[in-house]
Amino acid sequence: MPLQKTIPIDSNGKVYLWEVTESEPALQEGISLATYSKDRLAHMKSELHRRAYLSIRHLLKIAGYQDSDLSYDLHGKPHLKDGSFVSISHSFTQTALVVHKNIPVGIDVEMKRDKILRIAHKFTTYSATNETVVPALTHIWAAKETVYKIIGTPGLSFLKGIGVFWFSEAILAACAPVNGSQQFFEIHPFEIGDFGGVWGLEIQKASAREGQLNETFLEAKKNGSVY
Repeated sequence: MPLQKTIPIDSNGKVYLWEVTESEPALQEGISLATYSKDRLAHMKSELHRRAYLSIRHLLKIAGYQDSDLSYDLHGKPHLKDGSFVSISHSFTQTALVVHKNIPVGIDVEMKRDKILRIAHKFTTYSATNETVVPALTHIWAAKETVYKIIGTPGLSFLKGIGVFWFSEAILAACAPVNGSQQFFEIHPFEIGDFGGVWGLEIQKASAREGQLNETFLEAKKNGSVY
């Protein structure tokens, strides 16, 4: 199917979601790939990965960009030519894109699977005893992955370097020590079929929002509810 859902952030940003059901030839129609993208696509062994790659180019087109507007730095972080912030994610048949003109953003989408119960101890202290916590663990992982994408610092530990806490029923917030100080991110979860995901925004330093999140973080840390 084509565009599955959009989630507005504000007047300068939006999330785009796509369910990959089309064939590879169908997804190649209507988009133009830069030479380096054609080469990258040709070296992908998985058909599912190729289809996901192409679907993201359709999301870029919907967002007003083309493949040649997108580039990657040495750490694999995507950038847009016009300076807007962008983040990309895919999991099996679900792809996601977020773009914002002036705020660093990140996105991650994951299939909800029981497998996460076996690896949860590697990225969180959140209780992972039965399948009922799979959605929560999926969102915790996605939140940490999103923060990692925004920061773009290789080697940051998901378990010790990024803390996730519930700010309200609808919002996850995460903080990570960067250069000796706390950096805060506002994380918004979403559900889409068999997948769970989040999109997140970096919180400006010395802003009222940072102060609010810092107070909430300290309280959550005191209560042992930072995961």
